[in-house]
Amino acid sequence: MFVSQIIFILICALLFLLGSYPNVSMILGGVALFFIGMEYMERGFKGLGSGFFEMVLQRFTSSTPRALFVGFFITALVQSSSLVSIITISFLSAELMTLASGIGVIFGSNIGTTATAWLVSTLGVEIKISLYAMPMIILGVVLPMVIKHTTYRALAAIFTGLGIVFLGIGYMKDGFVTLKDAIDLAQYAIEGYRGIVVYALIGTVATVIMQSSSASMALAITALATGQIDYSNALAFAIGANIGTTVTAALGSINSNENGKRLAVAHFFFNIVTAIIAIALIYRLAFAVDYLAPYLGISAENYVMKLALFHTIFNIIGVILLSPFVGLLVRVLEKLFVPKYADKGKAKYLNTSLLGLPAASMKAITMETRHLYDNAFDIISRGLNLKKKNILSDMPSEQVAEELYTYKAIDIDDFYRHWVKDLYGDIIDYATKAQANMPDAHISELYKLKLACRDIVEAIKATKHLQKNMFKYNSGRNRYIREQYNAISKNIVEVLRLIDVISKTPEEEQRILLLAKAESLAAKYDIVTSGVLDGLIRKGLITNQMATSLMNDSDYANTINRTLIAAAKVLFIDMDNDISRLSTETEVTKSEKTEGQ
Repeated sequence: MFVSQIIFILICALLFLLGSYPNVSMILGGVALFFIGMEYMERGFKGLGSGFFEMVLQRFTSSTPRALFVGFFITALVQSSSLVSIITISFLSAELMTLASGIGVIFGSNIGTTATAWLVSTLGVEIKISLYAMPMIILGVVLPMVIKHTTYRALAAIFTGLGIVFLGIGYMKDGFVTLKDAIDLAQYAIEGYRGIVVYALIGTVATVIMQSSSASMALAITALATGQIDYSNALAFAIGANIGTTVTAALGSINSNENGKRLAVAHFFFNIVTAIIAIALIYRLAFAVDYLAPYLGISAENYVMKLALFHTIFNIIGVILLSPFVGLLVRVLEKLFVPKYADKGKAKYLNTSLLGLPAASMKAITMETRHLYDNAFDIISRGLNLKKKNILSDMPSEQVAEELYTYKAIDIDDFYRHWVKDLYGDIIDYATKAQANMPDAHISELYKLKLACRDIVEAIKATKHLQKNMFKYNSGRNRYIREQYNAISKNIVEVLRLIDVISKTPEEEQRILLLAKAESLAAKYDIVTSGVLDGLIRKGLITNQMATSLMNDSDYANTINRTLIAAAKVLFIDMDNDISRLSTETEVTKSEKTEGQ
């Protein structure tokens, strides 16, 4: 309640400020239009070439120099470092790109963001850019009306966005001109390093508030063009804008995985180090700008283009100085951010020294397959929004199905990559090597273990398919479909619970009886043969779409139960007998060899 009152007061104060000072309203309105235009452009580029950009990021970032160029090229083209960051993080999460390549893309993206400064300083200041805004906006509105095609809709969004950006720049510039008649902000210029530090902080805060270094630079350039900010203070402001973008990246990585956090820290490290270098050498860099400006056709009095050049130079220097240390940075970040439960996906029992011992290696493979099953148990329970501790407790299965694990679906693919994929591969590889030293009579037992691993993986894949509708309909309003999905959860809970009991029961006969009970439970829930589905459809209690989803998901649930029971039979019943028999026969073989000698 208190927070809402504060927000209400701030909104009223802002409205009073905008009403009392039209020039301030014009500047802030220009910033708002700039944001809207950038949003339209980003949307257009996503529709026009997100697949193309993804292909470029995947295929042309194998080395740091190439990743740098790709990051620069795409960011300069789409005018959105956030879009590049989102695609890069998604590629890192899917392991389609290395962390070193991702860091290279982000480094290059920092140079690409300077394109906005060049756009504003060359067109927005030197030309009456607002004159070109309206034709572009009109073209952007008319184009999709005439040609209804996805590509042209994307182009229309780009034209509209660029026109609104131009309009926003024009408003910012005009706002500062009219503001100068009321108050000359240039009189508050601060000289020396004190001014550099103060304006760097102002640039940082402005960028954090606006969440866009492009908007901050547009604001600084238009203020500089109208004489409302001193040149040296504008240089410091540009440095601060670079620092401010790291806060945006840090906030965006809070809910991301380890690679997202690593990339955010790399971005933060790059921008902070670059800012420190730029502040320490600001006067030398300003001299370098003055030296290079005539060669680029920039006049001595054109401070806005000099600001754009300064912004580009110190970002390039940062890339040149830090690129050789990308490998070291990757190693540090990988140690700094270790995935939670990282050891869960690593083999515990596969010792290569046991490969020559049939019984020992068979036992190692069995234990590792049980480890794989434990990981699958965790993924399946979380994927279906069930609490593992509840499944393993005496809580009624109905209550277990209703007490949610989370309100947001977990990424099963991510868990599979970290907890199952490598472990599964290691088991199969080890089993293949162990087979060379296995007695012929026990190759079939080894084959059973491979099938058990495959069944465990199949159960996880079925869980992924089931998860989507499980979340969708469990939170829906239709209580009949909700009841059916709760019944699916309840059935899986009972099977998982029985398998857990089987794994802890020492008596073989009791385990066999429990396994038969689990098989009976798995067969119990068949929504098609039981006639439940027909009844729901006939009475109009669920839609046809719901019926189709329910029928498919019933099959996925059956797959989960069937494959887990098959794996449990191998792991907790067959293999105990087989390993015991193998150990006995191996000892007999050894004793026979000894007697023969």
